[in-house]
Amino acid sequence: MANEVARRLVHASGAGVPGLYLLDLLTWPQLRYLLVGGLIFALLLETARLGLGFEWVVFDVLTREYEQDNPAGYALYVFSGSTTGLAFGPTIAVPAILMLTLGDPISGLLGSDELRTVKRPRVLVTMFLVCTGLALPFVPPVAAVLGGLAAMLADGVKPVIGEYVIDDNLTIPLVAAGAMTVGLSLPPIL
Repeated sequence: MANEVARRLVHASGAGVPGLYLLDLLTWPQLRYLLVGGLIFALLLETARLGLGFEWVVFDVLTREYEQDNPAGYALYVFSGSTTGLAFGPTIAVPAILMLTLGDPISGLLGSDELRTVKRPRVLVTMFLVCTGLALPFVPPVAAVLGGLAAMLADGVKPVIGEYVIDDNLTIPLVAAGAMTVGLSLPPIL
């Protein structure tokens, strides 16, 4: 249980990355350089871990047993958050990254120790409300709702390809950003 709480805290600490932009400590181009640096660092760590057998005590805490021979959740998290930040502007990328960094750990705490294909309704609803709320300061309500819905589905439904479960750390910000982009193209409702 202690490792699970540590994973959630590390997950939430990622909100500090878009926070640097929101607090005007970094410009968006500067933040993108930081994202590229994080992406390179995560790639090097995963290459060392999986390819060279590099062991580090942090891996014992931050990776789950099923990640021992597969890309770890932290690497997928960095990849998807960085890709989102590089592919989208701050209006879309910031809330999408916050959905991953804050929404996902909240959902995870509510559904801890449950390996389910579809999460329980209370977890789904909570994820939707949290993610929609995170998006509302950035995008119009239609786009926020679509982003929240996409993040909820990415978090709450676990697709399996072959024997590999698609990790929500990979999908949440990307599908949420895509959905919010669609929402921005729709005419406003009243």
